[in-house]
Formats: sequence, structure tokens, C-alpha cells
Amino acid sequence: MRSVSFDAMGTSVTIALQSDRSATRARRLFDHVEQVCSRFLEHSELSRLNDSSASTVEVSPLLADILAVAQDLRSWTDHLVDPAVGGLVSAWGYDTTFPKVADLTDPPSDVGADLWWHIDGSTLRKAPGVRFDLGGIAKGWTADVAVERGFATIVNAGGDLRSNHPEADVDIEDPWGNIVATVPLGRRGLATSSVTRRRWKVAGRHAHHLIDPRTGAPACTPVLSATVVCDRAAMAEAGAKGVLFHGEDGLSWADDQDWIDGALVIWNDASVYATGSLEVTAA
Repeated sequence: MRSVSFDAMGTSVTIALQSDRSATRARRLFDHVEQVCSRFLEHSELSRLNDSSASTVEVSPLLADILAVAQDLRSWTDHLVDPAVGGLVSAWGYDTTFPKVADLTDPPSDVGADLWWHIDGSTLRKAPGVRFDLGGIAKGWTADVAVERGFATIVNAGGDLRSNHPEADVDIEDPWGNIVATVPLGRRGLATSSVTRRRWKVAGRHAHHLIDPRTGAPACTPVLSATVVCDRAAMAEAGAKGVLFHGEDGLSWADDQDWIDGALVIWNDASVYATGSLEVTAA
């Protein structure tokens, strides 16, 4: 087994594969998905979709697949994890690649956007002004597909991880870089979401990229980071965000979801808690 790292989708991707295998197919897959789904590439399909005023749009098979997964995850999280918050993410200042994000003097004045959309096959219908941010879901989806197609044994796309190794373990770090637990992952997916990453200031206060659709603003939660284990990385990505949005009730919410195998949270006082269903080894 050997490890290869490369940059894609605004993050670092690390893959593990057999020593005699090439990383080319995994690299090409990540590049292709980024060219379709990036909201920062002017000529990507997603950018063209976001700029379109049409209420009904035919999309490519790849974008349709990712939107279909996102639609399912939106339903499973009671519309808390919704890629249609893309316009709100931009309004709060995250409207360019993160190294170029600048602080804002004032918060956005209108956060009551209509987020309705529906994908049926390749046909997307959406409310006027809906803009999508597929960053997390697309990363998890790509990690899943890379492993399922045999391009790699393990893929870690900026914390969205999918494994096909029966003995894979994952160290969980707190926001200060300390390992607080180890999770035996095996052949499953894992994702971590955090409000301490990708932060900037709006009106002198910290803002982050996790927009709560209920408020139209960055999530206000006592949870600094949430890690979730599911069958697939895209599912875990949505689950981790759902735990963050539910805040102090996040672990009990995760326990009630039959599609979530387990969850771990780090609170704002550095305390670490996990669902009873998650097998962990304390650091």
C-alpha cells in the first residue's frame, strides 16, 4: 500500500492504493467533478446553472447524480443540509476561493431566500435565485465513487473519507490539533465538519461557511466539530453537518438516524462526547 496526495476541490486529497496501482484515475475523477461542480470556476456547469434565471434546467448525468444524492440527504436531515444555501454562503462573504475571502463590514440584509428545488432524472426545477454550493457533498460523493470503482482503497478528501480496507482506523483531532480518539472505520465512510475552519469576520464577529437554512446565517452551536460514521462518505458529510446544526441535541439526533452508525462531537469547552453506538478508543 502506498499513499499519494494532490490538491483538488479546494482541499488536499490523500489516497491509499496498492503499490502497483496508478493514482491517475482517481486524480482524473476529482478533476472532472471539480470542473462540473465548482462554484468558483467561471465555466463550470454549476456556475452556469447558478447564473441561470431558468426555473427548469436539464443537467448532465454527473451533476444529476450528485444533486440526487444531495436531495436524499436533504430529506434525511429534515432540510438542514441543503446545497441551495449557496447564495447565502456567498452573501455572508464566502464568494471566492477561501484564501481570497475578505472580512465584511456589515452582514447581509436579506437572508430569507426561497430554497426550493427538486431533481427528477436529469431535470432540475428550482425557485428563482436558488444558487447551489455542492462543495462538501461533491467531495464525499467523489471519495465514494473513487473507492467503489477501485481507483483507490482509501480516499480522504479534506476530511471526507471513504475506505475499503477492513482494518482502517481514523484518528480524530480536536480544533487545536490534538488526537482525542481513534475510530475503527473499516469499509465505511467518515466525515468531520467544524465551525473553526474557514472562518472570517462579518461586522467584527467570526463567521463560517456552515449556513443554517432555518436562520440564513452561520450556525450558532456549542459544537466546534462533529464526526460521523456512515456507509458512505457523502452520507457522513451530511450527518456531521446535521449534528452541528442540532447543537446540544446533535448526538441524540444522530442516535435516532438509522443511516448513521455513530457520531462524536467536540464542544466549545473542549469536552469530547460520542454516541454509544460509536466504537472509539480514547487518546
